[in-house]
Amino acid sequence: MSTHKASQIQIGELLELAVHEGASDLHLAVGLPPTLRIHGALAPLDSEPLGPEDTERLMRSFAPENHIQHLETGGGSDFGFSFGDLARFRVSIFRQKGHVGIVLRQIPTKMLTLAELGLPAQIKELLFRPRGLILVTGPTGSGKTTTLASMLNIINHERDCHVITIEDPIEYFHAHSKSVVTQREIGADVPSFKEALRRALRQDPDVILVGEMRDLETMEAAITAAETGHLVFATLHTTGAVRTVDRIVDAFPVNQQEQIRTQLSTSIVAVISQILMPRLDKPGRVAAFEIMIATPSIRALIREGKTHQIASDLQTGAKWGMQTLDAHLLDLWHAGAISKDEMLSKAQDQEEIMQHVRGTRQ
Repeated sequence: MSTHKASQIQIGELLELAVHEGASDLHLAVGLPPTLRIHGALAPLDSEPLGPEDTERLMRSFAPENHIQHLETGGGSDFGFSFGDLARFRVSIFRQKGHVGIVLRQIPTKMLTLAELGLPAQIKELLFRPRGLILVTGPTGSGKTTTLASMLNIINHERDCHVITIEDPIEYFHAHSKSVVTQREIGADVPSFKEALRRALRQDPDVILVGEMRDLETMEAAITAAETGHLVFATLHTTGAVRTVDRIVDAFPVNQQEQIRTQLSTSIVAVISQILMPRLDKPGRVAAFEIMIATPSIRALIREGKTHQIASDLQTGAKWGMQTLDAHLLDLWHAGAISKDEMLSKAQDQEEIMQHVRGTRQ
């Protein structure tokens, strides 16, 4: 790329490079050369910084016209984009300082097994439940979509059911296998998550994936769907089981919170919370998980508003596949997969982790 002037850079060669280098993201911003994110670190390309006319030209070379309109009228738009047979990207186009900015996230083409993700084998049993709510949570870029896609892939190939996904945008494509898979994109197929959920209940679903529980109405609809005989998967931008449960309850008005706690306690099946970190032992990244399985004890704690006590159940629930985030971080550190600094920066209780490290914990 070093011999290229900014005005000569084409989106195709940038995407080819992103695929070849195994980049998770490609950033195109005015004043910087095109920049890849590889194994969590930003890597600017050796080329001229992009000007306003370059990012505009690159955006218009592949963005659908309706999304260009959304950019011009609303300041931004998100969509899925297939780069031939090489890869698929989730694209965000937006305005910043009056100029066009673009971020393309590469969607892995290979579906991972639960073992490859780093999840315990007991998680598979949850995918065969007839009803309930399974939440996959974590910060942006933590791999939630990949985890959900892998779970749906198992359901698609091993269960005879109708799966409806509601996504913004559709990232992984699921071909019909043993299941029928209906994938609906917000904006293209249906106006909102709330409306898509309302309609989904009339479409004979067995399994429903809600890409993101963004608002009160979507949370309410997802919990109701889980209560009424459907297995519902959804995501939230929270870290840890306790924060996830509290976030849902706190989203509702005070006079509804007791009712929501009761509904959640009966409908919730599991909370899988994850973060991604750079590996120490080899190139790539590794996920650390906190896993809460809804036992009768945990259901009672949710119902009674004693979520702060859930942590002790996680620590003693290994036989059900439960684990705390800190315990998994310690396991990864002991295995040499992550650095001590990385473990400490992601730990929920740094002092206790340090006691383990020093070997002073009684």
